[in-house]
Parts: sequence; structure tokens; C-alpha cells
Amino acid sequence: MNMLNLSHPDVRGTMQMNASLTRFNTWGLSGQAECLFQPYDLDDLSHFLQETESSVPITYLGLGSNVLIRDGGVAGVVIVTHGCLNKMQELKHDKCYVEAGVACAKLAKFSVSKNLTGVEFMAGIPGTIGGALAMNAGAFGGQTWDYVSSVKVINRSGEIRSRSNQDYQIGYRSVSIPEDEYFVAATFQLAEKKAQASAISIKELLKRRSQSQPIGKKNCGSVFKNPDNGYAAELIERCGLKGYRIGGASISDKHANFINNDDHASADDIEQLINLAQQKVFENFAVQLEPEVRIIGRKEDL
Repeated sequence: MNMLNLSHPDVRGTMQMNASLTRFNTWGLSGQAECLFQPYDLDDLSHFLQETESSVPITYLGLGSNVLIRDGGVAGVVIVTHGCLNKMQELKHDKCYVEAGVACAKLAKFSVSKNLTGVEFMAGIPGTIGGALAMNAGAFGGQTWDYVSSVKVINRSGEIRSRSNQDYQIGYRSVSIPEDEYFVAATFQLAEKKAQASAISIKELLKRRSQSQPIGKKNCGSVFKNPDNGYAAELIERCGLKGYRIGGASISDKHANFINNDDHASADDIEQLINLAQQKVFENFAVQLEPEVRIIGRKEDL
């Protein structure tokens, strides 16, 4: 890998060169980050970006649950927010402030503990608030931005600003985000409800999820967005691809919109399955499946 000329003696977070990303993505893939940075807090992240040359590529990771990291690794700096940007607090008027590194399931449980309702569905999203904001993640009929009143963003220069939900165009699994900005926090507008009712709702949702999805396997959640008037999983299944294997990866025989890393799969194994599913669905149904997963890095070594 190419070595970066990074010297940030004043940062309080941890910085590691040529770091494996295996434990930072739910597929368990082994691509490396040229530089891995875990900020101490939001101010530390701002300082780090201010001191990093604008030519250095920046990639953000939360739980790595919606990302395919190619085997050649990721150039520049990979910033991990999970476990770092982790502040969460109840505000007045049934609102919650949550930083980007907080797991979605943690927000769901926190809201229940505060007798608030609305984001119980987030218990079924295996990612962080930052990722959920970036793609308008959803589950069980709920979508992230249905409850967002405002956000905090940070740009490439480390400047932090607040934005209203009206500043964005929101769609199904899509959000219009300026190229140099990343979500670092959000305020959610919720509603008051008895905690017991919300807790039961979360329990029921998680039970439904475990019955229909390959929970406990190494995967990224749903690989493809659902097309208009249809379901990606149904189309893939109708192509006879359930259980289809390439190398150490397979299309789940439980839910065809999931690809599992069963046996030390490479990123290329998984990417080939993604391409195959797209090809077969288009050949059979003239539908172009759009990946929900974000593919980053290079196929060859840096």
C-alpha cells in the first residue's frame, strides 16, 4: 500500500496504518485501510479533518453492515464512527439527539426506555445512525427520515453545521447529500407512548426478522433495493439462485436478497454473486436490480 504522510500529534483518537478492516464489516472481509482512524469524539474528528490534506481520500464506516470492501483495500483514510460518535440523549418535546456512531438498535431500545415511540423499526436495521441517515434505511415499513427533524453534518474541512430535514430530497433508500458532507448526528422527533407497548413491538419485530432472514450469518443485510412494484428476493429466487455458491459465498437459501460469507469468502466471490443476480434478473424479467450495498476499495492491492 502507498504510505500516507499523516502527522497529527494532537488528535486524541487512534490512528493505525495498513489496518485490516475484517472486524469493521459484517461480511468479515479482509481488505485493508491505508490508514484507519477512530476519533475520540466529534471535536477530535473535526480537528483531524482540519489537519488532513484535502487530496487524501476519506471513507466513513459505521458498523460496516452495508458495505462491500474489495480485497485490494481502501486508499486514504477510513474513519470508523461506531463506538466513537456515540452520544445519545433525550431532548424536550419528545425528541432524541443521536450521534452517527450509535447503532440503530440502540436508539430503538433507548426510545422505549424513555416512553417514546416511532423508531421501533430501527431494531431491525443492522447498522449505525450515520449509515441509516445516508441511505434512508428502513425495516418493517418504517424509514429513517420519516422521524428526522434536523441533522449535523461535517465537511471535508472539518466544519460542522446544522441542517433541517427540508434541505434534503428523500426517497426510497436514497438521500441527496452534498459530495463533501457526512452525517455526524441527528435529532429525531418521536411521540410519547407506554414503554411496555413499545417493548412488545420491538420483540415482535425481531421475531419476524429472525424467521425470515439469515440472522447470525456473515452478510450485509439486503443486497439490492426492491424494484418498483416488486421484491428483489422474489425475482432472484425465481431465477433459481437461492443457495447458489461462488467460492466461499452463497446466495442465502432462507432469503434470496442476502449473500452469506460461509467459508472465508473473498470480496470478489461476493461481487460475482451480485453481478450474477443482476444479470439473471434482467435476462428473465427485464428488471435492473440496483445494489443497496456500497462497494468500496480496489480489486487489486494498493
